[in-house]
Amino acid sequence: WVGWFGFNGGSELGADGRAVNAVFATHLAASAGVLGWSLMEWLKQGKASILGACSGAVAGLVCITPASGSVTPVSGIIMGFIAGAFCYLCCTKMKNTFGYDDSLDAFGVHGMGGTLGALLTGVFATQLVTGGTEPAGFFDGNKGQVMVQLVSVAAAVGFSAVGTFILLKILDPIMGLRVSEEEE
Repeated sequence: WVGWFGFNGGSELGADGRAVNAVFATHLAASAGVLGWSLMEWLKQGKASILGACSGAVAGLVCITPASGSVTPVSGIIMGFIAGAFCYLCCTKMKNTFGYDDSLDAFGVHGMGGTLGALLTGVFATQLVTGGTEPAGFFDGNKGQVMVQLVSVAAAVGFSAVGTFILLKILDPIMGLRVSEEEE
């Protein structure tokens, strides 16, 4: 959690109000992520868990990262809460539906949380934080920013999928992609 302060706040490359805003939004998003995940767990299982709370914090941190330099702390709370709930669903419902192997829920928390954060940046970015002269996000008056974010996410997913496919095809004949059942 503390390391994220250095990353998100340090991305400003200066000790100024925008860096402070990024750190504060980051802290609040992580806190709200704990609440979002814990609420979903409580609704589904009748109780929240420490592991779930920690996963919710990471979901909030991942989600706020692309937005930390362009959203208000209140938006950070909203984004973190949504991320906690959304990533909980991705790690339970989506993983079970598609049956993929992800014992650490890296895809459900980092992949989906980061995607959500990139998209929500287009919703919540504000020129109040960015210091720009034009509206920054959807709620700020720039309705097209959500589409810009969506195209960027699609490009990142496409690039990653193609790159991963190529690497897997190279590695498979060299060393294989899975260990034997005995080795496992």
